[in-house]
Amino acid sequence: MIGPMKAAALFALMLLAACTTAPRNHMTKTSHGQTPDGQTVDLYTITNSAGASVSISTYGATVVSLKVKDRAGNFGDVVLGFDNLAGYLGEHPYFGATIGRYGNRIAKGKFSLNGKEYTLAINNGPNALHGGLKGFSRQVWQAKEIGDDALELTYLSADGEEGYPGKLTATVRYTLTAANELRIDYTATTDADTVINLTNHSYFNLGGLDNNLTHQLEIHADRFTPVDAGLIPTGELLPVKGTPFDFTTPHAVGERIDAADEQIKRGGGYDHNFVFTKHDGQLNLVARVSEPKSGRVMEVLTTEPGVQFYTGNFLDGKLTGKGGRMIGRRAALCLETQHFPDSPNQPQFPSTVLKAGETRKSTTVYRFGVK
Repeated sequence: MIGPMKAAALFALMLLAACTTAPRNHMTKTSHGQTPDGQTVDLYTITNSAGASVSISTYGATVVSLKVKDRAGNFGDVVLGFDNLAGYLGEHPYFGATIGRYGNRIAKGKFSLNGKEYTLAINNGPNALHGGLKGFSRQVWQAKEIGDDALELTYLSADGEEGYPGKLTATVRYTLTAANELRIDYTATTDADTVINLTNHSYFNLGGLDNNLTHQLEIHADRFTPVDAGLIPTGELLPVKGTPFDFTTPHAVGERIDAADEQIKRGGGYDHNFVFTKHDGQLNLVARVSEPKSGRVMEVLTTEPGVQFYTGNFLDGKLTGKGGRMIGRRAALCLETQHFPDSPNQPQFPSTVLKAGETRKSTTVYRFGVK
């Protein structure tokens, strides 16, 4: 038998060993390369106590990888992207990027505010898309580690950048929680009235397959915003009931993606803004995606009034992604939480105006599990 003092010492050593070896959140920082003009780009990886991880580049405040478990307990990357910075520096459809100042389209690259018309950079036919020719997705953001589970990135957008008024400070905080949630908190302030619509443009594939058509999707939206031939909202809010846009109950993404529907034809599939049935500015569960083979489930929660559901219809196989794999048409899906497209020209839509001295905040959470 051992004495009480030796037993106490042994217990203390065992407790110390357990505390030392128990999994916990941690963050690492590595080089992600340099931009052509010599700016240093860093890559931060946050790993939680369950082993899930997210890697974020300071270039575009971009989600480069997001690894979560499948039904068998194996980790896999569920977002599209590239193996190195060179891919993100080239032309690509905003893989994982933070979008600003204005996510989605503004018709003819023009809007009026306080009686003055502003002309934006045109980069999508006759329209402005996702912030313009460069936008927030092609800027190097300043990073700050917040504890061991959060990364805060800040970008200062000059007055007149891409045609937008006001000097604007945008902050994006990524947090990877112990509950396998990637939480994204957006904050913006401006010194002059402007418009803003921040979002993240990650392309999700929960199964690592060549397309996303087997994914089961549910969106808590009873209306959507139909678009014209240029994918600009007509201003209507149409009911989803009785249409291929009804995801109020789960449907496979590919079930109606090529339906004989004028809106489906215009988008080449789904590329539309869905209007949430419930929007009170609180963090609400708005969508759920599951992939039958892997068993992975992703739930989307947001404070925003809408989401752009996009099925990668314009991906064309010309890009080579991670591991040298070709990125084919409809290889993944996007759920871009947002205010509505072209809101600066559609006064009946929720306002995207940010007034001087005010602060705009929003939050989106992507929560992962298995079934």
